[in-house]
Amino acid sequence: MKKNIIASTKFPVSGPYSAAVEANDFIFISGQLPVDPATGEMINDIEKATRQVLTNIKMILNKTDLDMSNIVKTTVFLKNITDFPAVNEIYARFFPEEPPARSTIEASVLPKGALIEIEAIAIRK
Repeated sequence: MKKNIIASTKFPVSGPYSAAVEANDFIFISGQLPVDPATGEMINDIEKATRQVLTNIKMILNKTDLDMSNIVKTTVFLKNITDFPAVNEIYARFFPEEPPARSTIEASVLPKGALIEIEAIAIRK
């Protein structure tokens, strides 16, 4: 099995894990929080937070010469499920065609008090 750790100082990682791991043709992206990689600041507005999380995922994919269309599955963790409509609106802008499979769940507490966390699986086409 071919395994490649995808890392960069631009990706907000704060623990003993990789931002992403490529195994064969799959890219497993760890849960991304709404952290601005330029400032290290946590974003606490759900719309801006959603946009930042998806932008962080996009940056990770760009490191592997892939884009959002390569994502086949996401899992969205929300601190408050009532934020789902706002999240869904932003999310749809990142996946205008052939969106990936998705699960969305409410989690009572997310790391660092985040409002949202998204993990993703992508594949090389």
